[in-house]
Amino acid sequence: MIDAQGTITALDGEYALVRMDESGCGRCHEHGGCGGNNTGKMFCSAPRTFRVLNPRNSVIGERVTIAVAEGALRRSATLAYGLPLLALFVGALTGSALAGETGAIFGSICGLLFSWLLLRYAQLHSTPDQLSQPFIRY
Repeated sequence: MIDAQGTITALDGEYALVRMDESGCGRCHEHGGCGGNNTGKMFCSAPRTFRVLNPRNSVIGERVTIAVAEGALRRSATLAYGLPLLALFVGALTGSALAGETGAIFGSICGLLFSWLLLRYAQLHSTPDQLSQPFIRY
């Protein structure tokens, strides 16, 4: 699990709005840390608020630990970065085979557009998976 600290600012049914203390997991100085917290502070100084599952019915103002399953982050990153990159290359190769350099340019644009539409469709029509959503840890 990946954990981060935050404070509940509002409640919304079975969800809570949590203002995060850090931009990343806070493991920047540990072995294997990515430094995302430092980068997040540099580019986003405003507090970040997220809507997360609240299974233990925490109250407004309570300090909580937010957890995300390890595989959820990897799956999301693979879809968000890998699919567009793959579609870009497939579109460019297909366009290049059909119409040379101009075809490669239009093919890559079409591939990126297709991947964006596919990801948007998946986002709108997927059922929320409890295992891939952030939640308040007990």
